[in-house]
Amino acid sequence: MSGSTMRVISQARFGGPEVLETREAPRPEPLPTEVLVRVYAAGVNPVDWKTRAGGGMAGVLGEPPSVLGWDVSGVVEEAGFGVTVWKPGDEVYGMPWFPRSAGAYAEYVTAPARQFARKPATLGHEQAAAVPLAALTAWQALVDTAHVEAGQRVLIHAGAGGVGHLAIQFARHLGAHVITTASAGKHAWLRELGAEQTIDYTTTAFEDVTRDVDVVLDLVGDDQASTSHRSLKVLRPGGLLIAVPSGVSPELLDSARAVGMRATPFLVEPDGTALARIAELIDRGEVAVEVEAVLPLGRAAEAHRRGEQGRTRGKIVLSLH
Repeated sequence: MSGSTMRVISQARFGGPEVLETREAPRPEPLPTEVLVRVYAAGVNPVDWKTRAGGGMAGVLGEPPSVLGWDVSGVVEEAGFGVTVWKPGDEVYGMPWFPRSAGAYAEYVTAPARQFARKPATLGHEQAAAVPLAALTAWQALVDTAHVEAGQRVLIHAGAGGVGHLAIQFARHLGAHVITTASAGKHAWLRELGAEQTIDYTTTAFEDVTRDVDVVLDLVGDDQASTSHRSLKVLRPGGLLIAVPSGVSPELLDSARAVGMRATPFLVEPDGTALARIAELIDRGEVAVEVEAVLPLGRAAEAHRRGEQGRTRGKIVLSLH
């Protein structure tokens, strides 16, 4: 590639993983208050493959061609006019532009400087790229939306996934009693992360074995009619259900209100300040990041196929170096 172009993973149409192709694209230039970041690694998230297929954030991005990805870890290559918080050579990570296009499956991205934070010093780029979208989702849901406090009971559905395994650790950090659902083989690991009660969703109905929950974080989504509605049975009066992937239907909202509960949809936002706080927790050893697999950028389609199987422990990451 020349100095004015870069390698990207692009799709010309909606479809399966096979629509992802390596292409050459113009290298972006930072506008005032933006930075140009050389991407060393990009995280892969469920919203990526849902968007690729025409769901997820496809309505925001519009019709292809498009470049997917929001999780970035890399090095500042150039700082635009007015940027004072970063300089070339700084190692940063972030989730820029979400839900607008960030184009993280590429060698370079540009974004507002304050949507990035300094990369955790104890992590390499491949681990750091697994953090932003998943960690911000968990942090903003539990800290900013639920205002979780010490002593509260928090139920996290799909605790072994990218968001879930970080949510368990944040809830524990906040002093909550953490309950989670996951397949049995992952229970020992989730207890190490801080879960005090683990429920095998394949054999046990969670509403039969837990109750008096203050906050439910539903990360399942595709099974909302079952998981979210059933979650109302375990909440305390005034308790809060946060439904992340699928949101809250009018029927679910009515059901929650009818029994004195609260329910809210949720969508993550870029937040460099929160990422800086999360990096501190990581560097202090209070939060661990699980990366199941690291694949080269050119194998993005394979990363999507693996992710869509729904059995990932933590995250999958694409490496550019």
